[in-house]
Amino acid sequence: MRHFTRRYEGDATATAVLQLPLDRRRRSRLRARLEGGEEVGIVLSHGSVLRHGDMLLGDDGTILRIESAPERVSVVKSRDWLALARAAYHLGNRHVPIEIGDGFLRYQHDHVLDDMVRALGLEVGEGEAAFEPEVGPYSQSDHSHRHETDHDHGGHSHR
Repeated sequence: MRHFTRRYEGDATATAVLQLPLDRRRRSRLRARLEGGEEVGIVLSHGSVLRHGDMLLGDDGTILRIESAPERVSVVKSRDWLALARAAYHLGNRHVPIEIGDGFLRYQHDHVLDDMVRALGLEVGEGEAAFEPEVGPYSQSDHSHRHETDHDHGGHSHR
């Protein structure tokens, strides 16, 4: 089994492709099968999230391209930006990963969340799509946000 333990930032073309849904791309350690059936292992630093288009370097020099696999999603479309912003706020308040596009929101399908969004006056559809949610300002591919020093933020400390 080939192992992939680090990201590749060069300009070479990938020699293998692996499609993964979001739940698998959020894991820093996993086993997966390429289209041809070959099993590969991915071991990255804790907290790593794989994004569509990320490239990994294998222990044998293979370059693996990660793609977002189609998965079941709920889709909210509207030309009413305020209504979409309100829905994004309520979904984000529940720590739901959201993909934000031009006139739409997309999240992993959940009938309870669909009912909540409908209660906000929006229509919710369902479909299959490659899901690539927002990562947020503190998320980057290979590190997580930590406060290591003692400092103050308007009356509260991080120590």
